[in-house]
Amino acid sequence: MARTFRRHRQMHALSELNVTNLLDLAFVLLIIFMIATPLINQEQTLPVNLPVESMSPQSPPDRDTKFIAVTIKLDGTYVIEPDTRRPVSERELAGRLAALAAASAGAKDQPVIRIRADAQVPYQRVITLMDNLKKAGLGRVSFDTQVQS
Repeated sequence: MARTFRRHRQMHALSELNVTNLLDLAFVLLIIFMIATPLINQEQTLPVNLPVESMSPQSPPDRDTKFIAVTIKLDGTYVIEPDTRRPVSERELAGRLAALAAASAGAKDQPVIRIRADAQVPYQRVITLMDNLKKAGLGRVSFDTQVQS
């Protein structure tokens, strides 16, 4: 009696594909973009030639602090961010700041107003902004500058 040592091999296609690793990668990328997008949007501001100051140690702000940037451009127009990126005249400025103060009246903490004035802007424009902030009841103010290298 002869014995055959051949195996019967059947060639069949795999009917399932393991996508677990692809899903893990997709979720990790989604989480990274969800975390990075607000940080990127926070730093996108209008290009302004800020005044220069020497380097000094500063304490980091609270995580819960809300910032509103008011930019004074060289042509004398004001831009309130993130409210709008449309230039605001001096006449409209008081109304916009009063609306911001009314919107934050129910909040626990008042927002910090970041004044971003061009280095060549006349000093009177900054004082006008400060006066309008005082009238609106927005007293927490910081000035943005660039560090001297």
